[in-house]
Amino acid sequence: MHHFKTAAVCFAVVAIFGCERSQPTPPVANNPTPLELPVSADSIGMEFKLIAAGMFTMGEGDGAHEVTLTKPFKMGVHEVTQAQYDQVMKNNPSKFKGAGNPVEMVSWDDAEAFCRKLSELPAEKAAGNVYRLPTEAEWEYACRAGTNSEYSFGAHESNLGEYGWCMENSDEKPHPVGSKLPNAWGLHDMHGNIDEWCSDWFEDHTGGAVTDPTGPASGSLRVLRGGSWKSNAGSASSANRDRLAPSFRDDWLGFRVVRGTVK
Repeated sequence: MHHFKTAAVCFAVVAIFGCERSQPTPPVANNPTPLELPVSADSIGMEFKLIAAGMFTMGEGDGAHEVTLTKPFKMGVHEVTQAQYDQVMKNNPSKFKGAGNPVEMVSWDDAEAFCRKLSELPAEKAAGNVYRLPTEAEWEYACRAGTNSEYSFGAHESNLGEYGWCMENSDEKPHPVGSKLPNAWGLHDMHGNIDEWCSDWFEDHTGGAVTDPTGPASGSLRVLRGGSWKSNAGSASSANRDRLAPSFRDDWLGFRVVRGTVK
């Protein structure tokens, strides 16, 4: 797999809970000021942050391009845990067992099945909730949290130990979700711990402004983001990209979800 790193400029725009509220422009400095974003939870204890619509620069070098996200979305505060996965799927495929650890040994297909089954739970259907994987653009936008640096906490990987688990500090295993500092938008483990599936088929970034991108209509490999306990610090940067076959499983692969509503 090839790794790609980028820098981006990002700012948050607009509407929360259907009402426009004036929000400070998220900073692009190395030490962004945390924003107090609304939190919500679902029937199995997952927590979500409401991420405002906005624009940012995605990609690196010739592939850098402006992305506009026109709709706010609710992003999982951390990866799906083994307890949450087991509650929905009635099994725990993970190698490194622990109720609060991120579920791993899950393929893209498994993650999609989890989203469908969670959406079908009576409490979720009654609330009109629908779950899905984040798009790659949503994932990077949420990870950057208003920064244009290598990581959401700054340009230097020397601070990564405060925010994520990689091969340099993981003791060769994943760790309980949320045990490191969150980014400025309150999201944990966006750098390291477990590589996270995104909904998109993989394609090279070629530049050009896009709005609400969802990736190509078909392909053979699905996008992964975030790096893991098994990879180096560079793999955990905000813009690093990986890709694998959607049926692939390993002990460093997991996911987080986005919650939407029935239209």
